[in-house]
Amino acid sequence: MMVAVEQVDLSGEIPLIDLGPYLRGEEGSLEAAAENLRHAQEEIGFYYLTNHGIAAELVAAAMDQVKQFHALPVDDKLALKVDERGPGYVPFKSTVYVTSSLADNSTRDLNANFRLVRERPADHPSIVAKRRFAGPNKWPSADLLPDFKRIMLEYYAQLEELGRSLLPVYARALNLPIDYFDAMFTDPYWTTRNVHYPKIAPDKNQFAAGPHRDNGFITILPVSSIPALEVMTTAGDWIPVVHVKDSMLVNSGEFMNVWTNGRFIATPHRVLPPGQERHQIAFFYNPNWDVVSDPLPTCVGPDNPPRFKPTQYLEHYCNYVDGNYTRVSGGGTLDDDKY
Repeated sequence: MMVAVEQVDLSGEIPLIDLGPYLRGEEGSLEAAAENLRHAQEEIGFYYLTNHGIAAELVAAAMDQVKQFHALPVDDKLALKVDERGPGYVPFKSTVYVTSSLADNSTRDLNANFRLVRERPADHPSIVAKRRFAGPNKWPSADLLPDFKRIMLEYYAQLEELGRSLLPVYARALNLPIDYFDAMFTDPYWTTRNVHYPKIAPDKNQFAAGPHRDNGFITILPVSSIPALEVMTTAGDWIPVVHVKDSMLVNSGEFMNVWTNGRFIATPHRVLPPGQERHQIAFFYNPNWDVVSDPLPTCVGPDNPPRFKPTQYLEHYCNYVDGNYTRVSGGGTLDDDKY
């Protein structure tokens, strides 16, 4: 039985895509999901994903571990502080999105995060070559958090599998063969931000996370029951992300936007100070480090020439981090009184 394509509602709302039929292998479900995805990515850039296959219990367990991490004494967290290699603890007020053209982001953001990347063995080529953001990760000791590494690795593994399962959907949404992206994600360069937004009143022009666009292929995160995240529509209006039970929120980043020659939009978003303790796990699913954003063949033509300069993914990501993170936090932004 063929699955009918039900167009998502894009009238100023974030659409919802049910991945269940596709994951169950129902006939016609891939093309149906791709059609809905195409509309979502071309019109608003965000969508809720339901029936994605990740157990709510695992999401809750991972979130609890993040809360426990941020509740550790400051000295224990600073012992895992980020450096030029990338992974590690990023202290409070370490980001300011100065590369963003969306707002006058002149005050450091009210968050701290623990950046973890794909776990790789010591003899992995990217580790040996000392590529940034390849690892090794800095894990809290078992004495401090005995279950942290096990639970987070299990959670990230399932998110990586979810990202991989979406590749054929994105391929078909872009009128490409279903296996088009497979060889480009054999060692995906995913990163995570395990974030704490504290209960602190903001200063003037201060956000929990200032208006910005994400940098990569796609971002996946569980939808929080605590409102704070807002998305900008193509009309320029800010709309709230509402709580959709057991859903994931997915959006595309700037690398996707360049790769699709502007076809799939990288949507601006911001996090307002929540007025209470809030935690989040953002999973940034990206291609192999050496993939270059040459425009995809279905996104260029005689009437639609390439619009952007292609970049290698790792270079693209390093430029983003260096432009928005302070130097003492592994980036390149000057640590002066301006920020």
